[in-house]
Amino acid sequence: MQGIPPIRSRRGRRRRKPGKLHGDKGYDYDHLRRWLRGRGITPRIARKGMDSGQRLGRHRWTIERTMAWLAGCRRLHRRYERKASHFLAFTSIACTLICYRRLTK
Repeated sequence: MQGIPPIRSRRGRRRRKPGKLHGDKGYDYDHLRRWLRGRGITPRIARKGMDSGQRLGRHRWTIERTMAWLAGCRRLHRRYERKASHFLAFTSIACTLICYRRLTK
């Protein structure tokens, strides 16, 4: 959370932090909730044994699906590149190919 770059907004200054954070039951800890609230971020975390995580899936599945698509690229599945710039280049190529495939369907 501390390494998040500024978030672009349409009006005004760039925000330095998100307004809320969505998480599944694996992040249901009081110290994490206190930490987020102390920084002015609203935690949207499912509770263990109480809530179902179905409502949070709308936001989480998009990210998990994208990561699964990137994991399908063999070069990215295991990081073979020694230089971070090369790895970033292959990640950019993979994202371009994924977007191209989605647009041509």
